[in-house]
Amino acid sequence: MNGRVLGLSVVCTVTALALTACGSGGGASADGSVTLKLVAADYGDKESNSSKAYWNDVASAFTAANPAIKVDVQVVNWNDIDKQVKTVIQSGNMPDVLQTGGYADKVADDLLYKAEDVLSTGTRAGFIDSFAEAGQVKGVQYGIPFVSSARAFFYNKALFAQAGITEAPKTWDEVKADAALVKAKVPGVTPYALPLGPEEAQGESMMWELGNGGGPTDKSGAYTLNSQANIDTFGWLKANLVDPGLTYANPATTDRKTAFADFAAGKAAMVNGHPSLIQMSKDGKVDYAVAPIPGKTGPLKSTLGVADWTMAFKKNGHRDQIKKFLDFVYSKDNTLKFDETYNLMPVTQDTLHEMTSSGKHKDLEPFFALLPQASFYPLGDTSWDAVSAEIKKSIGTAVAGDPAKVLGDLQKKSQDAVANK
Repeated sequence: MNGRVLGLSVVCTVTALALTACGSGGGASADGSVTLKLVAADYGDKESNSSKAYWNDVASAFTAANPAIKVDVQVVNWNDIDKQVKTVIQSGNMPDVLQTGGYADKVADDLLYKAEDVLSTGTRAGFIDSFAEAGQVKGVQYGIPFVSSARAFFYNKALFAQAGITEAPKTWDEVKADAALVKAKVPGVTPYALPLGPEEAQGESMMWELGNGGGPTDKSGAYTLNSQANIDTFGWLKANLVDPGLTYANPATTDRKTAFADFAAGKAAMVNGHPSLIQMSKDGKVDYAVAPIPGKTGPLKSTLGVADWTMAFKKNGHRDQIKKFLDFVYSKDNTLKFDETYNLMPVTQDTLHEMTSSGKHKDLEPFFALLPQASFYPLGDTSWDAVSAEIKKSIGTAVAGDPAKVLGDLQKKSQDAVANK
């Protein structure tokens, strides 16, 4: 995801130097007003749907209601935002509010306000609990969830019918059996699209690990990449899907992009996916359905959740003004507008209720049901970026070689990353 849930334009020219030059850096102006500097990622894919329009509308409405607080909006392409924000931070000319993919590295450098310092009690209480908890570092929330996504199981109903399959699999053994039927009766189709290539191997692997009671960490937050549950998970995948030819010949070099494209073209019968695959499937005229992800003994009760984040910087000392602005940003009308504009998932309970009860988002209902119990990467650990990068590079080889060795090597690298953070 490149840190983003699912991004062209910028209010100022998209260069690091221009980004540092935009906006006022600090205190009140001559008329007593304060200007907050907001830097946000662009979720649009063209000029006409750039997030710039959304944030400009929010800023204008906020200033109309709070004339003493102006907001300087800068919207930056997803491919550039992390690099530019790093340059801004190094220059010391920090924004007041940043909306992007991750927050833990800023916490480690003691740059951020705690969420309780910049959100009212009512706003904090309105977040879906699992997302608020995912914004914590050592039990203290700094990351403020902005938008979210969850993962579910997609299957091609037409291919299932050709193979004589009448319902979605609920267990790993049923996935194996259905995949074998597809291979036997629908030649030329990949039965289960297993993407363990470097694009998002950490996501696909975690979904399978959760199905066996495993995952990248234990309850204390310590890395457990080579737990017996995880070793057994990859051993099962190797023996039951990869070796029998029920997925790609080399999952370690197959990215999620390929798996999604194959499913949306009717070339794959099953895949774990997120909501963006809905429109891709419709565009490809695929007769699809969505169900909970199968686990070893039954469907996952806690699927993989992903979020993008808002955070507030301390340097300019605008805590009270930031608090007013963020309470405004997280009003139901504003969050609902953003989520519906980009077909994203909510992080607040009132917006979730609105989207589930309006009848306008039937396609997303299976994902809505999964959101409150979502499980997350260890986002609050500053070593996660390094560990995730290592997982992306090599975990796919666990379904070709010895899972215990591959995961053991990754565990050592995770321990090294913790020691070096």
